[in-house]
Amino acid sequence: MYNDFQLTMRVLQKYIAKELVKLLILCLLIFLSIFLVIDFVGKVDNFIDAGVSRNMMFSYFFHKTPFIIVQMMPVATLISVIILLCVMKKNNEIMAMKASGLNIFRLFQSIIILSVCISIITFLISELIVPYTSSRSNEIWDIEVEKQDPSRFYGSDQIWYKSSDAIYWIRHFDGGRKIMQNPTFYFFNKDFHLIKKIDGKIGIWKDGNWIIEEGIIQKSRQDGSYEVKKFDHLLLKIPETPETFMRRIKQPEDMSYLQLKKYSDRVRNEGYDNTRYLVDLNIKLAFPLISLVLTLLGIPIALEIKRGGIPLAVSLGVGLCFLYMVIMSFSRSFGLSGILPPVLAAWTANLLFLMFGIHLIMNVDR
Repeated sequence: MYNDFQLTMRVLQKYIAKELVKLLILCLLIFLSIFLVIDFVGKVDNFIDAGVSRNMMFSYFFHKTPFIIVQMMPVATLISVIILLCVMKKNNEIMAMKASGLNIFRLFQSIIILSVCISIITFLISELIVPYTSSRSNEIWDIEVEKQDPSRFYGSDQIWYKSSDAIYWIRHFDGGRKIMQNPTFYFFNKDFHLIKKIDGKIGIWKDGNWIIEEGIIQKSRQDGSYEVKKFDHLLLKIPETPETFMRRIKQPEDMSYLQLKKYSDRVRNEGYDNTRYLVDLNIKLAFPLISLVLTLLGIPIALEIKRGGIPLAVSLGVGLCFLYMVIMSFSRSFGLSGILPPVLAAWTANLLFLMFGIHLIMNVDR
């Protein structure tokens, strides 16, 4: 008898998981199509005005698709769970399970396990695929459509760069020609005392070295004074290359978790505020778990809806997704402004919805 019960549970769990996967794929395709159509309608004039070929246009939307899938996955998961349970309830399958003495929440373990798998898959896609494809789609838009200079880099004016034992101040950096305008180099000892300062009119990258022209070099003496010399040409051997200062503005989706962490550390070491990147770094971990959190909300919503059926349940699901994004946006803004720590800013929405979902599940009639 016990073996028959276990066999029945396994069969029902496989059935529920199979139906959920079918609905998930269908919902994901619908949301993806809607998103791409809206995006195409909004940008087709830009592509036409820029004279972009059809192949390039197709490449843009093709490379943007993985990012859209990641964004739509939580919504598709929630709607799929709600539709599946509402259909089962409408067909009296839920009632039949209860009448047979089955614990419906034990039966729906397969849904929760599947939502965990979806969260893991979402994270892997965002880590392994999205950084390349999103970067490529942004590159197509910036260069082919907006006609921006490919050598347009972040911090090309007024660059402050902190090296291991030096600080560089570059008034302007020309990435295309690899030329510094009015650079100043401050060199320090282990006690962070200034031991040398170099001012130049121009810095040129040539044969693997920086050539500083028409400048002044000041070196400290043991008595505390400085020795000042003028120079026409100075070979400056520092580890930084032109690529060090040629940083394009990167979006969080253009980088994996490890890449974003390294980028954040690099920004901090160079003296810039890296709060934005710390917040987005934590969001990269929090966002994939939305599928699991929303699933915990979708189960009690679908089971407890007495009137309105599937349309009302789906409407509530969409409303919850919208509310989640609003809370996430607010908490992220608080994180960027320093009101909330980066970790709390990224996880606030997840924690609030998780507690709400657990509360609803505990009050569902088993």
